[in-house]
Amino acid sequence: MRPDACRVSQVLPDGLLLRSAKEADLDQIGELLVERGEPADALDHRLVVEDPDAGLGSCAVVVDGDRVVSTATLLDEVLVLEGLPIPAGQVELVATDRAYEGRGLVRALMAWAHARSAARGHLAQVMIGIPYFYRKFGYQYAIELPHNRAVTSVPPAPEDHLVRPAGPADIAAMAALQEATQRGFDLRMPRSAACWRWLVARTGSTQLLVERAGVPVGTARITPPDEDVLLGEIAVEEPSAVSALLAYSAKSAKTSELKVKGRPGSLAGAALEPYLADAPPLAECYYARVPDARALLEHLRPVLSARLQRAGLGAGTGEVVVSFFGHHVRMPYVETVVQAVNLGGVLPGPASVGGAGVAPDLVGPLLFGQQGIIGLALRHPDVYPGPNRDLMGALFPPLSADLLTFYLP
Repeated sequence: MRPDACRVSQVLPDGLLLRSAKEADLDQIGELLVERGEPADALDHRLVVEDPDAGLGSCAVVVDGDRVVSTATLLDEVLVLEGLPIPAGQVELVATDRAYEGRGLVRALMAWAHARSAARGHLAQVMIGIPYFYRKFGYQYAIELPHNRAVTSVPPAPEDHLVRPAGPADIAAMAALQEATQRGFDLRMPRSAACWRWLVARTGSTQLLVERAGVPVGTARITPPDEDVLLGEIAVEEPSAVSALLAYSAKSAKTSELKVKGRPGSLAGAALEPYLADAPPLAECYYARVPDARALLEHLRPVLSARLQRAGLGAGTGEVVVSFFGHHVRMPYVETVVQAVNLGGVLPGPASVGGAGVAPDLVGPLLFGQQGIIGLALRHPDVYPGPNRDLMGALFPPLSADLLTFYLP
């Protein structure tokens, strides 16, 4: 589908109009984003909507006459779960004029974003956002993210390593380093080609490349030195590249505090540990939204079948029943191969038919989270694996996750 194929116009109360953004709106959108967000947001927005892979159709506005009073942008993403790509969307660059708050404009824009996302074939949405707010629009805290941790000591910089800001010519090297790092995670979200272009051009963060004897051995992203400096998305081929990045970042921070977003489960994460303070005792998560659990499970049939095979379960024929209480799914399998995902009606007592129960607002954590159905059942009374605990635990296991988003969370 062409980037501008989902253009929209919708009349809202009080004479307001929700429509696709136009070229003439860009200055106003930028001013609104800066007023309600960060100085770099105006440039970020232009980088997205002026890129052929996104275009003006990726942004919508609410206008009062000629005045832009609210805006949101939808980015195309791809989640990869155990090797299977899942088309997804990410809402970013949301802002509303203070004088127009409390009038449901963000709700209308989120409905636009979700409709556009569905039209583009997305099966889920992920995002980072202010606490609680996006739960009102069907999002759930689903995927734990690493904490920002203070640097307690800085190793000496290896003399044979060079750390420098990266540019467009370095994108392929950075993408390869990130791909190698993400390969070890069950769920990952790699960066699109368009997003790489935006990141090397934006001013709100800087891409870094580490070279040894002219060969790329590490990459990361760092925020500007005029604020508390955050170093994140560290991907390295060797631990010494982490030392080089920490030494470089400490000099960049100068009088500011340097923090690092860890990357547990990676080579970089292990190399960072001796230099970081303990993680704060706070829960931090990406939001996720699954608009149609049956459709996503249908897409995931190859993953579900592979899980059954790895666990040595599902021999012969059988049926997996999972109730989301207002509706349920039945997944018949033959010799570990899930044949279909069939939709059923209300099923308040799935255990009576050998099924599991999952509250509908916990589908995101079930399919993408680090707890799995067994871990969720320990925390939520309305999640239970039912009498076929081993089968459900194999189908919905805990996942390791690593997402590369437009902004450092």
